[in-house]
Amino acid sequence: MRIIACIALLHAGIALAQNSVIAPAEHRRGAEQTFLTYPEWFLVHSPAEYAAYVRDHTPTLFPFFGHIRQFWQGYGAVYSATRKDYPFNFGYHVMVMVIGTSTTAEYALRAAYETLIGRLGELTATHGLTDEDRYAAAVAQDYVDFIRIDPWYEYDFAAKLRGVWRETPLWGPGALRKWERKYALGTEYIVKGVYGWLIKKATKASYDAPLPVTAVVVDRLPAGIEKELPELKVVQPLEGDAKLVLVPRYQAFTRYASALAARGSNFEEIAGNRSVILVTALVPQAWKEEVLFSQPILTQPGTKRVALVVPVASLATTLNRLAAAGAQLEHVYDY
Repeated sequence: MRIIACIALLHAGIALAQNSVIAPAEHRRGAEQTFLTYPEWFLVHSPAEYAAYVRDHTPTLFPFFGHIRQFWQGYGAVYSATRKDYPFNFGYHVMVMVIGTSTTAEYALRAAYETLIGRLGELTATHGLTDEDRYAAAVAQDYVDFIRIDPWYEYDFAAKLRGVWRETPLWGPGALRKWERKYALGTEYIVKGVYGWLIKKATKASYDAPLPVTAVVVDRLPAGIEKELPELKVVQPLEGDAKLVLVPRYQAFTRYASALAARGSNFEEIAGNRSVILVTALVPQAWKEEVLFSQPILTQPGTKRVALVVPVASLATTLNRLAAAGAQLEHVYDY
């Protein structure tokens, strides 16, 4: 409750400053979106955990139901953080409910299949992981790399479906397991491809394409930073050494923000916001600090995800402190 009270005070205290927003109107995003994008990004973090797990394991013991629970727990936490002090973003909540419901159904079906059919197929494997298991692991990582930049429904599931048959042999050791995996992967890629096509059509009919950049005001730009961050674009010099810049959005924003902080820049405004921003990091289970919420990383005992609510003006300090403590920065939620 204390962290939510602090959010309210910060939101109220900086409301007046929002009247002097520097970012152009098309680059401004609602302050509540730093919280509401968390459930959306959990559906990147969860596949990333899955991809790391299946590099060395079959998916039969992956905690699908645990991830369903964590999705809705995270949504509940960010909803509680926004419901009193921010306008209700109907469109975002509807989107979260849609992706949450579809993911719940997908994970429940996959858990049931892997627990029953998948485990029986695994018992017939005579030489450990099959070619299909290794192919699936490579696709899982490729998918994660893709959705960190682009919408999931743009992923080419049809090409991966063809690869199941073209890139893995029809016969070999553990033939029953091989064919069970071909069936499971083929079904998954077909269903996701069709569903993704439908979501893509609905999304493009209902929403404009989002800008791929975030407008940021920094107090200074380190000399030569353009070589390290080639997609950073200076839009406007401001008072003193401050600059209005554009940096890539989504996962790239996390890397750019971390690099700017490490080189001594401080943030004054992000996407038109000067109040607070959400940050998640992976830390040891014993790590102690006031957080909005925390979640254990279910496939990595001893590690947990922590969600920190940070004033925009303190973001650089927080990122540098996390790096110094050895924490793994997961994401900065740039609205």
